[in-house]
Amino acid sequence: NTGWPFFDACMRQLISTGWINFRMRAMIMSVSSYTLWLPWRDSGLHLARLFLDYEPGIHWSQVGMQSGTTGINSIRAYSVHKQGLDHDPYGDFIKSWIPSLKNVPTEFIHEPWKMPVSVQNESGCVIGRDYPLPVQDESKSRREGVKRAYSARRSAKSRETSKKVYEKHGSRKNRRRRKPIRTDDPLQTKLF
Repeated sequence: NTGWPFFDACMRQLISTGWINFRMRAMIMSVSSYTLWLPWRDSGLHLARLFLDYEPGIHWSQVGMQSGTTGINSIRAYSVHKQGLDHDPYGDFIKSWIPSLKNVPTEFIHEPWKMPVSVQNESGCVIGRDYPLPVQDESKSRREGVKRAYSARRSAKSRETSKKVYEKHGSRKNRRRRKPIRTDDPLQTKLF
């Protein structure tokens, strides 16, 4: 009940079914970290308990990446509004998970708090009564969260830790490639 329809619809689907697609998982974690400034471990654990397909090796690496705690990945601060417009432009998904918004006109479905009172009454969705006001200004909070994250990354301790993570992370090592071993045996070079 953040008051951001697309985010709320995603969470309702996840809570109801135990599943949400990868992009929305990333958005949920990003918004939790940068926009709502919730502790990443708490958010990650909450999501882990909801996912039917929870796999620790995948989940926690994605939590670290989307919350910006790895120090080696770029900061990904998803805009709930943009994700909603990109992935649910007409609000069909939103309306299927948030019944109180089912009669809200498409032009207001992503920002129902901008509806004039007359439209709220006509649609049967009075903001603050039938659907909550936004918990905060999403855009402003996201920008502030990103600013705070970049500020933390600039510290000497953070740079040192990021360097250690980068050096240890095997998939990012610049390894010398071995030359393939050549053989004249045709059975060794053909699959079938």
